[in-house]
Amino acid sequence: MRVVSLVPSLTEAIAVTLPDALVGATDWCSHPAGLDVTRVGGTKNPKTDRIAALAPDLVVANEEENRPEDLAALRAAGVPVLVTEVRDVPAAFRELERVLRACGAGGRPRWLDEAEAAWTDLAPPPRRTTAVVPVWRRPWMVLGRDTFAGDVLARLGVDHLYADHAERYPRVPPAELRAARPDLVVLPDEPYRFTPDDGPEAFPGLPCALVGGRHLTWYGPSLTEAPRELGAALRAARR
Repeated sequence: MRVVSLVPSLTEAIAVTLPDALVGATDWCSHPAGLDVTRVGGTKNPKTDRIAALAPDLVVANEEENRPEDLAALRAAGVPVLVTEVRDVPAAFRELERVLRACGAGGRPRWLDEAEAAWTDLAPPPRRTTAVVPVWRRPWMVLGRDTFAGDVLARLGVDHLYADHAERYPRVPPAELRAARPDLVVLPDEPYRFTPDDGPEAFPGLPCALVGGRHLTWYGPSLTEAPRELGAALRAARR
């Protein structure tokens, strides 16, 4: 198999499981470290001609991360495309198994079993916490309805306050976010790179949890360690 991945988390999953199958990935595919494949542009602006020139047997994509017009262009060039849809943790495990089998895996890799066990064996949180979860700045955008990251947090005892919003990533000014009076503000380092000096100052008096975006939004081998890493960051911020 010759596979091109347009999704960083799927790139990591394929590279760890079937390293010889992966021939192309986006510029944003940062894991595993030292990944040596042809780079094909961004998730939102892949170079479809470069992808077609690699003669892949399959391109793996995601309905949220990749644009329909780019996937249509690949299909028009005769390139098979598999599109995932992941809105919660159980769907991540189903889609990962589907992708890996499509890429030539003969069975489930050990890391996938370990990741599923890590989420199945979660201890109930001692108490539930409310949060707002910005994902972008200028303009401010937060997690809304029906998102994978929102489900991840809910399973860790964190209910984000815009889970019932009509939009999946609504634009909400920081004054409104502060007025919502969350117990916690969760600031990931991607897609916007929030840091101790860029983000918390917008929420004076509110505890802020700086978390790894790879643990919050990626579905792949990082799912194995995500409950532990995210849980530690959330507990530290709530103290």
